Amino acid sequence: MVKNLKSIIFVAFAFMSCSGISQQKKSDNKKSYVVQKTDEQWRAELPNMSYRVLREAATEYPFTGKYNTHKGEGVYTCAGCDSPLYKSENKYDSKCGWPSFDRAVDSNIEYDVDYKLGYARTELKCGNCGGHLGHVFNDGPKETTGKRHCINSAALNFVADE
Repeated sequence: MVKNLKSIIFVAFAFMSCSGISQQKKSDNKKSYVVQKTDEQWRAELPNMSYRVLREAATEYPFTGKYNTHKGEGVYTCAGCDSPLYKSENKYDSKCGWPSFDRAVDSNIEYDVDYKLGYARTELKCGNCGGHLGHVFNDGPKETTGKRHCINSAALNFVADE
């Protein structure tokens, strides 16, 4: 009986001490971005919704963003650092309720993975300041990239062509 109890304890201890990749926590090392500000600085500089989207990865309600149906010609920039992110020629109406683009200025976009909904999604961030922009999906226009960059208006500013 004592031998069985020791075996059970050993097996239980062995399972508890194992740590699979899926159980590992993300590193607390923050990536270093070109634009770095304190939380207080971000709060002071950004409108509330932009702060929530860019710094807390919130999502604005569909069909409420100022750029959802916007049709001007120019460049959409990061609302946090003015880095160019999307050209108007790559914007299309996906009817999803958020501005949609089939491609980005890739050198200024960072791709990450988030599991906030319980499954992997490709998160889009500004490569210059790390601000959350939205997500990319594989249901975009087949005649171009097949991608849909679903972006929060609150994460963007617009600079019109002259």
